[in-house]
Amino acid sequence: MAEIPLARLLYPLFLAVAVALLYLRWSGDARTPWVAIGRMLLQLTLVGYVLAYIFQAEDAYVVLGVFLVMATAAGWIGLRTATRERGRLYPMALLAILLGAGSALVVAVVGVLRPVPWFSPSVWIPLGGMAFSNGMNAVSLAAERFFAEIAQGRGGAQALAPAYRAALIPATNALLAVGLVSIPGLMTGQILAGVSPLVAARYQILVMLMVYSAAGLSAGLFLLQARDR
Repeated sequence: MAEIPLARLLYPLFLAVAVALLYLRWSGDARTPWVAIGRMLLQLTLVGYVLAYIFQAEDAYVVLGVFLVMATAAGWIGLRTATRERGRLYPMALLAILLGAGSALVVAVVGVLRPVPWFSPSVWIPLGGMAFSNGMNAVSLAAERFFAEIAQGRGGAQALAPAYRAALIPATNALLAVGLVSIPGLMTGQILAGVSPLVAARYQILVMLMVYSAAGLSAGLFLLQARDR
């Protein structure tokens, strides 16, 4: 693939700034969009350097450390809307994401891709990011809807079903829309790199199944813990 000059990234950045200004005008919030854009730029720049080092190191313990950082951050960010209960719910969210998203990731890599060496960072880390981020989003939606139902006077068992349905809306929509409304990033990247669309489609099927399972398992494990406690 052709390397993108940094100067050309200014074009989409101008549009993002326009969105931030519109957000400021309508909401009065001058902080959120700028923090989000700034963090994205900083985090992706740093992760580029970090991944370049990790891919060269090819160390299983380094990969494990990266996953622990991902899961730790995902559990905390996923409870962003539950600020009052965040400390108490965090262990539950972390366990749900580790077991739910982690199981989906292991099946995808060990069961399907089978990289050599088995701990190949260039396989585990990108897919791990997809699995953990989808688990995080599902837990976030599940927590918000679950406690909204509780606040309306419903019991834990009654709140479980609507919370689980809400948690899976993005993942379900992604399954329904792929190929009709959207061509996802992984498939697009592979096609741009010259890979056959048929081969790219297989990889995308694997990813879609993995992220759907990661979301569903993570949300389910979190809600079961929340209901019992």
